[in-house]
Amino acid sequence: MPMVKNSSGSFEGVEASPKTDKYLGIKFANSSRFSEPEDVITYGETVQAKSFGPQSPQVPGFMEEILNTKVLPTDENCQYLNIWTPKPSAQLKPVLFWIHGGAYTNGTGATSWYDGKNLSEIGDVVVVTINYRLGPFGFIGHENYGTLDQISALRWVNRNINAFGGDPNNVTIFGESAGGSSVVALTATSMTKGLVTKAWAMSPSLRQLRSKTDADISTQQFLDTAKCTSIEDLKILPNQQIIDATAKMFENVENYIATFSPTCGSSGLPDDIYAMSAKSSIPLVVGTNRDENRLWSALNPNNVPNDEETAKNYYKEALGESSDQAWSLYTKMRPNQSPIEMVAAMQTDQNFRAPAWDLCETRVKMGVSTWMYWFTWPTPIFNGIFGCCHALDLPFMFHNLDAPNVELFTGDAPNRTTIANTFSSELLSFAKDTSVSWPEFDLDNRSTLQIDLDTKVINNPEPELRELWSAKI
Repeated sequence: MPMVKNSSGSFEGVEASPKTDKYLGIKFANSSRFSEPEDVITYGETVQAKSFGPQSPQVPGFMEEILNTKVLPTDENCQYLNIWTPKPSAQLKPVLFWIHGGAYTNGTGATSWYDGKNLSEIGDVVVVTINYRLGPFGFIGHENYGTLDQISALRWVNRNINAFGGDPNNVTIFGESAGGSSVVALTATSMTKGLVTKAWAMSPSLRQLRSKTDADISTQQFLDTAKCTSIEDLKILPNQQIIDATAKMFENVENYIATFSPTCGSSGLPDDIYAMSAKSSIPLVVGTNRDENRLWSALNPNNVPNDEETAKNYYKEALGESSDQAWSLYTKMRPNQSPIEMVAAMQTDQNFRAPAWDLCETRVKMGVSTWMYWFTWPTPIFNGIFGCCHALDLPFMFHNLDAPNVELFTGDAPNRTTIANTFSSELLSFAKDTSVSWPEFDLDNRSTLQIDLDTKVINNPEPELRELWSAKI
């Protein structure tokens, strides 16, 4: 069995392959309900790092259903991390630190699609995945306990990762969806100074970074649903009642994305995430998928319009007086799409692409290295109704096309490997020495790497759509 010893303690892992060892379920912090994490500094006994630790209590989402991670143990005290590392060598390796998505309400670092073995072997890097508190356990009121968990895990990496072969001075944080917006938030806080070297945000759900006003509204809605009068009442509520209230709240709340998520201006996060991300000078790659919102429209067809008149009302609500112009523009840019797909196209840009443009523009105006990519390969499953939807890029990034149930989402065509090779190699190159194959984003060329079977650099993609949304932000 592989063994690591340092000033913190001893860690016994398992062999992932002849080239790679893994250490699973290492406790990096402890906490009680609604309190900041307390870093675990030393371990009295040898840590048996051979199986994943429990995940945060949660209402399962799409990923949890198809990958059956909902059966994994749960615990409010869920701060565990996992490490995949090349067999010992004299040279310290770049570190890739993964933050899972799931709308800040579900997910786990133990998902098979996030297994770090392939990335570790292909790139000769150390891969770390983490669990953090979710839903009301992680984001109640103005408090960002889940974000503080992420920072605590980064502190653990800074103290300990060299014993596992990783370079604490070369840590690239990367994440998708809520994990992607977490990455952006972590570049903006002074609490990560010296802990983060570079950052890569996949489909960041930036609109989830909420205001204190939105947090207050959400908190009151949750208290009403849980039949409590204060957060103090929630402290003594049985765990399952909190989960049940969360599930019930999701059924009725209109603004789902702001129910439980990081609050700007609180718990170490600044009011202006974009500006402070730029001031940090941390190099950042940001990317989105072409058809993000078709994941939800395909999974929940009864919740979206199936006639043109109703679809146009969605445009009017989002774009006001520009709605007719927008409908014509999307009809031109996304031809032959159903009313459901037309709404998904608009909401993809509203929720993901326009905020990403705004973030990148803010950063480059302040002279900070920033790159953009656009993942556009459509999955062929179910006659293509998912398009290039949210989360489709995950198994490509981790080069885990053979992981359980991936083919249910991507199909099984051999040419998928071409995309995985391209996508993961860009991340690995960035992690090693901040280099990628395409130019930095700027306001003149807006160079963007379009990732598909035929990957290429495009300048100023779809400027009409960008200009439409720039007037609304």
